[in-house]
Amino acid sequence: MEKKDYLRSLSSVNDLIQAVYRSRLMGSNAIPRELVTEASRTVLDGIREAILAARDEMALKEISTDTEELVSLVERVVEEKLQMSFRRVINATGIVIHTNLGRSPLDSSLLDAMAPLLGGYSNLEFDLETGERGSRHSHLSRLIAAVTGAEDGFVVNNNAAAVLVALNTLARGKEVVVSRGELIEIGGSFRIPEIIERGGAKLREVGATNKTHLRDYEAAIGPETALLLKVHPSNYRIMGFFEEVEIKVMAELGRRSGLPVMFDLGSGLLADLAAFGIETEKPVRWYLESGADLVTFSGDKLLGGPQAGFIVGKKEIVERIKKNPMVRALRVGKLTIAALEAMLASYLSAPDPREKIPALRMLTRPLAEIESAARTLADKIRQAVPTAEVMVESDEAFAGGGSLPVHPLPTFVVAVTLPGLAGEELALTLRRAETPVVGRLRAGRLCLDLRTVLLGEDEVIARALAGIRA
Repeated sequence: MEKKDYLRSLSSVNDLIQAVYRSRLMGSNAIPRELVTEASRTVLDGIREAILAARDEMALKEISTDTEELVSLVERVVEEKLQMSFRRVINATGIVIHTNLGRSPLDSSLLDAMAPLLGGYSNLEFDLETGERGSRHSHLSRLIAAVTGAEDGFVVNNNAAAVLVALNTLARGKEVVVSRGELIEIGGSFRIPEIIERGGAKLREVGATNKTHLRDYEAAIGPETALLLKVHPSNYRIMGFFEEVEIKVMAELGRRSGLPVMFDLGSGLLADLAAFGIETEKPVRWYLESGADLVTFSGDKLLGGPQAGFIVGKKEIVERIKKNPMVRALRVGKLTIAALEAMLASYLSAPDPREKIPALRMLTRPLAEIESAARTLADKIRQAVPTAEVMVESDEAFAGGGSLPVHPLPTFVVAVTLPGLAGEELALTLRRAETPVVGRLRAGRLCLDLRTVLLGEDEVIARALAGIRA
């Protein structure tokens, strides 16, 4: 047969569509015709391209034009298009606050708090006492004050927004004094100089990259100065010959100069983790008690809640920011407020906040418990895939999310090798599983870090590996 004969043997788009609807999967006519039509055209175009690209008769014979096989291809294309893109994954990377995997997981109690709001109305902006319009900020202000020690506080949709609206309110058209060593860039090209510019303020950088002294700030203050800004370095550190001005000293300078002092903390922490050996990060309350007039931080990193940007500090300053018209464009919705309310309440009500904050549990998880979990997973994998080479090894995990960059966390991983399958291939196959599993590669082997694998997920991992060899 020649190419033209293969092309003639192909079903028409209409005939293939009819065959699809006669098939078992599509028999209910529940799938929109437009989707089936698009998938049919995609399959037929692909087959035609393959026929025209075939170099010889042997290559042509490998191309099937059988209608039943084409129907199966169409059904597969339809299933892929109907599959949800935003999916639950298993984080076996060992990075607790993994920005690409949704940062901190939420505790089930937060989900329970959100559930009643999904199917009905709420008092989002309604005062139940007066029967008149209320403020969505009122639901969280009391809790924010209680857990941080701030006079007032509210939230916007993320920390970048919090920094932006604070700068726009406090320093629009004026100068913001920042140390050169703190003009950082973090994930997603978030650069402090550009945020200052977008906020309508003017950057006044002081000091050197590795050393900034109090006298540098003092010399920079002038008639155009509106704000002293300190920025947490996130996952960037200068080691060795380095000096910075502590927030307490900056706050004293601010008071003497009549200028507000703002600290962009980035990944805020509400619990004190010093008892668990994590002393490099101080809780938000510490910075406020040290004299900062305003502190901004994220809700979905070390706090362990949903995405949000907290703005906390002196009441007069916070109230000014609330009145900025930008706040309406940056505000959070009812589900975020419900989750944040439950999260903040857990810091006050739970004897140990780790009970309700999964990220804190993972960060402080005992090493012996991680090793036990790793050995349990290794046994389950050996049972599910007898041909697999499975090893339990010590390793290092990280907090992630720009938090605790110089504080590696000891951990245990399960290193898995399958015969005839390279590590990259195995990793890709697991990412394509019904519940995707994301691990990390080390020396060509797939490593599954148990510090970030949640309870019950080991069974899912073992089933996914078993499916590869089914």
